[in-house]
Amino acid sequence: MDIEVDIIDFKVPLENNKTIFVWDIQPIFSEAYIYESLWSVYSAFGALYLLKVCPNATVAEPGFYAMVKFYSSAQASKAQRATDKQCLFQSSPIKVRLSTKQNLSFYSTKPLSLSKCQNLANHYLGFAGWSTRIITLKDISRCVDAGCQDETDDQSVLLKYGCIAELTFQQHGMSCQGVGVAEEIIDNDRDPEEKLRKRGTLMKRAKDKAVVAAFEKVLLMVLGNGKVAIEIKYDPDEILPEENSEGVIKVNDISWNEFEDAADSNTEEDFPWGLTVDLPH
Repeated sequence: MDIEVDIIDFKVPLENNKTIFVWDIQPIFSEAYIYESLWSVYSAFGALYLLKVCPNATVAEPGFYAMVKFYSSAQASKAQRATDKQCLFQSSPIKVRLSTKQNLSFYSTKPLSLSKCQNLANHYLGFAGWSTRIITLKDISRCVDAGCQDETDDQSVLLKYGCIAELTFQQHGMSCQGVGVAEEIIDNDRDPEEKLRKRGTLMKRAKDKAVVAAFEKVLLMVLGNGKVAIEIKYDPDEILPEENSEGVIKVNDISWNEFEDAADSNTEEDFPWGLTVDLPH
């Protein structure tokens, strides 16, 4: 017997077959109540990327409609069939339809935000089903690849941080890594405390980007029996340094010879803002 498998990746769901519209919602409820009620109903079918409640146009009868976007087309279709012409939280039936808007022939995929990645992972794997850690987080403002001399003048300075983060699924015995870079040009005459805050912000941004990049490599395989398997998409052209690697390895325009010893030397000197290397989620 074939086992039904639904594949979910950590990308913004752009396909129309992942979106449903809910019409004929009565005007006696507040938007907040409708939102909470619909979220309770439709999140039971699968993780939701977006739920939006809007009032009907002025030319239509008073009331509301809603747009619900799933990560999975199969879950969207199942939700549409199960809830169409049902009363749900009100006294009269609602109308539920899959989106009929035509997708563009070519569209670029977009990564999820970090919070969306975390929510999606928590939904299918649980809070204890995954973890992250920083392998390397370092100031690369002065390295040649940062382009400091080309992008700044005497009145400004380039701040640039690079991070490698590891995403681990211990119960599945799998892990992957991601790279993140954050940079900003600031005025040389800024207050030292402001520069310090900016450095902390850039470090966090680089770390967040690295975790998101790691999540982009993950596929969730949701089986018909409710179990979840994981597959990692490896790019054969991407080479990430080991913790004790030597030499120059370039990924995303970073010269990793600046990073080679960082994993073994994460001292307070490297992280003067009290940054922890184990990341809670």
